[in-house]
Amino acid sequence: MPQKIFDILPPGYPPKVGPSTALGEEKPSQPFDKLRVDTEPMSKYQPSEKISPPPHFKEKKYWEMAGGALSILILVFLFCYFTLSKAEIEIWPETEALTFETKATIDREGENVDVSNKVIPGKTIVVEKTVSEEFPSSGEILKEKKAEGIIRVYNAYSTSSQALVSNTRFISAEGKVFRSLERVTIPGGKYEGGKLVPGYLDIKVVADQSGLEYNITATTFSIPGFAGTAKYTKFYGKSSENMTGGLREKVPQVTQDDLYLAQKTLEERALKESDAALKEKISSDLVLLEEAQASEILETFSLARPKEELEKFNFQVKAKSEVLVFNAKDIENFIKDFILSQIPESKKFHQESLKTNYLPETIDLKAGKIILSLKAEAKIYSDINQADLKKNLGGKSLAEVKIFLENQPQITKTQVRFWPFWVKKVPEDANKIEIKLRID
Repeated sequence: MPQKIFDILPPGYPPKVGPSTALGEEKPSQPFDKLRVDTEPMSKYQPSEKISPPPHFKEKKYWEMAGGALSILILVFLFCYFTLSKAEIEIWPETEALTFETKATIDREGENVDVSNKVIPGKTIVVEKTVSEEFPSSGEILKEKKAEGIIRVYNAYSTSSQALVSNTRFISAEGKVFRSLERVTIPGGKYEGGKLVPGYLDIKVVADQSGLEYNITATTFSIPGFAGTAKYTKFYGKSSENMTGGLREKVPQVTQDDLYLAQKTLEERALKESDAALKEKISSDLVLLEEAQASEILETFSLARPKEELEKFNFQVKAKSEVLVFNAKDIENFIKDFILSQIPESKKFHQESLKTNYLPETIDLKAGKIILSLKAEAKIYSDINQADLKKNLGGKSLAEVKIFLENQPQITKTQVRFWPFWVKKVPEDANKIEIKLRID
């Protein structure tokens, strides 16, 4: 039977069979060149609603997601369990408060802490301080001085010489009296060309009284002892320079009390400053005992002397301060080593509970030694081997841990905590077990 071939026509154009068409024949109702091509967009033929997947598909995807989340949770749990789990165990060991007493020598010749010989190294520090100051004089005296000078005494009376006794008076033109100091002889005159040339002699004279008013300028003098005689006008004196030195006034003077007060003031100041300078040299890690410090005056000096006429005078004092100190860490180490030497090796002492007191018994700064009386108080407890304890506790439950610890005679109280909350046993890994000792 022959096969038939059908053209695939666009939608809407199925072949039409006319009434006159014979059975088995197909005839188009119009020619192909008259066929209309539909230009409507394809979206017109798209379905308006999305097609949902079948229900069994949704259930499968949900269980896959839930299974993945559960796997992650399990992994996180295992990670936390094996890496973050830990046990914290607080232990209160049995303690005993003890008092320890001994003596130790602070020695500047010592180099290291020596418990067996009871020696602690010391250090001598010395400071010297010099202070000086100018002080006013409080004394006062009336100072008097007579003016003096040279006059030339002339003899115009005769060719014969004339003796003048000591204290011969000479009166100046201003009426001021001066006196000669010793006996003198005035040479006689000489005739030259029929005229008498007076003889003369320069002598030293002193004012009859003190005072500035006798400091007179150059002038002429007469001799009152010759008054009423022919010699009065023939014997006279002349000065070529001013009289000087006359004085009558109150002037300052250094007294013995001035020197004493200056010394006392500067000694106190020097000692104070030397002590301050000494303490500045002592670092914070050194211990200074007031009893082990000494200060002294080395020197006092002043050029001024009592009754010396000075308005001001200078005084100087030199002081020395000395102390024997020791390191606070050395005495702490000494006490700790001493306590360890006094308790059994199976015991330990709680360093935070340590209290110490020390007092100097004898001090010899010259020899550089101090003997201290030491007293210490501390709590001691039995040593706990934490490595063995961790090994014994590993893998035990909370109840087992408590029973084990309660059976240890050196332990009075315990507290155990696991972390995280789901951990029920002590980890086997010792690094995850933390033991804390608590001393009341």
